[in-house]
Amino acid sequence: MTSPSVAPGAVGADAPAPLPGQIRYIIGNEACERFSFYGMRNILVEFLAASVLLAALPILDRQGYAKDIFHTFVIGVYFFPLLGGWLSDRFFGKYNTVLWFSLVYCAGHACLAMFEDSRSGFFTGLFLIALGSGGIKPLVVSFVGDQFDQTNKSRARVVFDAFYWIINFGSFFASLLMPLVLRNWGAAWAFGIPGLLMFIATLIFWLGRKQYVNVPPSGPHPDSFLSVVKTALTHGAPGVGSLIAGAAITVAGLMLALWATGAPIWPAGWGFVITACLALGTLIGGVGWGASLQLDRARDSHPEAAIEGVRAVLRILVVFALVTPFWSLFDQKASTWVLQGGEMVMPTFASLPDGIAAFLRGWFASPSQMQALNPLFVMMLIPFNNLVLYPALRRLGFNPTPLRRMGWGIAFSAVAWVLAGVIQLQLDTGASLSIGWQTWPYLLLTFGEVLVSATALEFAYSQAPHAMKGVIMAFWYLTSTFGGLWVLLTNATVRHPGVISWINGQGWSENAFLMFFFAGFAAAAALAFIAYARRYPVQDNYRKA
Repeated sequence: MTSPSVAPGAVGADAPAPLPGQIRYIIGNEACERFSFYGMRNILVEFLAASVLLAALPILDRQGYAKDIFHTFVIGVYFFPLLGGWLSDRFFGKYNTVLWFSLVYCAGHACLAMFEDSRSGFFTGLFLIALGSGGIKPLVVSFVGDQFDQTNKSRARVVFDAFYWIINFGSFFASLLMPLVLRNWGAAWAFGIPGLLMFIATLIFWLGRKQYVNVPPSGPHPDSFLSVVKTALTHGAPGVGSLIAGAAITVAGLMLALWATGAPIWPAGWGFVITACLALGTLIGGVGWGASLQLDRARDSHPEAAIEGVRAVLRILVVFALVTPFWSLFDQKASTWVLQGGEMVMPTFASLPDGIAAFLRGWFASPSQMQALNPLFVMMLIPFNNLVLYPALRRLGFNPTPLRRMGWGIAFSAVAWVLAGVIQLQLDTGASLSIGWQTWPYLLLTFGEVLVSATALEFAYSQAPHAMKGVIMAFWYLTSTFGGLWVLLTNATVRHPGVISWINGQGWSENAFLMFFFAGFAAAAALAFIAYARRYPVQDNYRKA
């Protein structure tokens, strides 16, 4: 166990240890895969809002439904890591699971390219991409961690940062180029090119198969996470924890039953996705809380290491829960901010020579391209933070531990949405604003992302016991599912006529209200996160040499 003031992977005596050579295959795979994912993801709302798939709806409803489809897709992408993590940890191992889900992923891209005019074909493609992308998502990061041991773990932070940097390298070019392809060549090419990159990603990953360190799956065993939780809740007479878990299971089932029967008590706008996510959150929260109160009951049936492993996972889940509001803000840059950009003035580059201005206007013609600022800023901020900001803070006596960085990252995302709300207020008064003003919210949101997400890649791996690394990484990605839930839940609530009437009565537009609401949501989450992080016991669970 490390001191809470020392980040896992901090440079130490073993710093000169070489990097594992097989890392290059994983990094290359990730660069291509991220291009494919963000290439289709970042044009999805723009495509749907103008496509024949939603042509029967009025334009404003089209935009709302496009946002809902996008966030439902995101929920799926970050839900299926639970399946991928479970299959990997219990049966197939990381390499085999990643390879097979990658093939599903490729099939999804093919469906998008071939069925742009077919609702069933296109949505099947979105489902397959959510399944494939989600299935590999918790595994690639932890597979990187498996290539390290105690002799070279000090190099892991460098690789995790490089890993995150290369993700954004692929995302930058995808965000910049795919909106142009969509506009100039059509949806088949715009969705087909990312599919080709996903095939290349799969090929690169396969080429490194003989060099990887393959940690075998733990397989079914009596001391797994779920086994220990079950024993804690069912061993002996029912206790307070058992009652809490039972109540959570009952409430989750009731939610699904109310939705399925169309009961008037259940809000009409809360469809299956919202209901299922609320039920899942209730189940995880209630069962986890109940088990944490009764873990000592499992000591007669399970070894101490397994019990402490479960205790560590439950502590991590609280951290993860407090991060979910951040993702509700971050993922809306591809929906809410794109639609806001559509109300703004595209740059004319009038101050530049005519030829250069015409060239730039041809390259920058869609509000979706503003998303390229996010990976561009990431590639700039990661080296800036590591080489300038963090050393400067340490010289001043402030140690930017992973949990501190994550707390501040959530706070910066709130400030970004305050600025986006101010821009929306100006647009609502009829002001003509250049889309360049969105640069500032993008910069602040990206700074928050680097502090939260890049840090969490290392943090989540280092905190997870060996037998639970795939599952705990899946739980980390599940934070984005609940981030999407908050967006769908808020949007469904705001669409109620009474709520819209109240908002309009305050002199606000719906968009402006939502932006300030989400900013306040993130600010409250940042305060709660910082308070919890002060007493979190940091672990060190890197593999022994």
